[in-house]
Amino acid sequence: MPTTIFKEFIFEAAHRLPHVPEGHKCGRLHGHSFLVRLEITGEVDPHTGWIVDFADLKAAFKPIYDRLDHYYLNDIPGLENPTSEVLARWIWQQMKPKMPLLSAVMIKETCTAGCVYRGE
Repeated sequence: MPTTIFKEFIFEAAHRLPHVPEGHKCGRLHGHSFLVRLEITGEVDPHTGWIVDFADLKAAFKPIYDRLDHYYLNDIPGLENPTSEVLARWIWQQMKPKMPLLSAVMIKETCTAGCVYRGE
């Protein structure tokens, strides 16, 4: 029976959205405490009792986390327009080759706003 596990990470970063209408508050430089939730869906191994070791998931995400945490997102190739939607897809593209069972990337940029990306 397929099961989904998840691990959450929090990073701090600054950005601005270059394509919003003039005067829009998100067009100004600002920052967020972003929450990233990575979901893995697959069969539970009968021997280990898990789908993936959480330590392996954390290790796979670490280089990506290190590129994002305390950086200006607009300077990262592929994140020139760093909306939550673009960021979720970008993380997916970085993570999917490392974690083939990746099933969703959730981004929260505030306590009440975010998105979920489930792949291409």
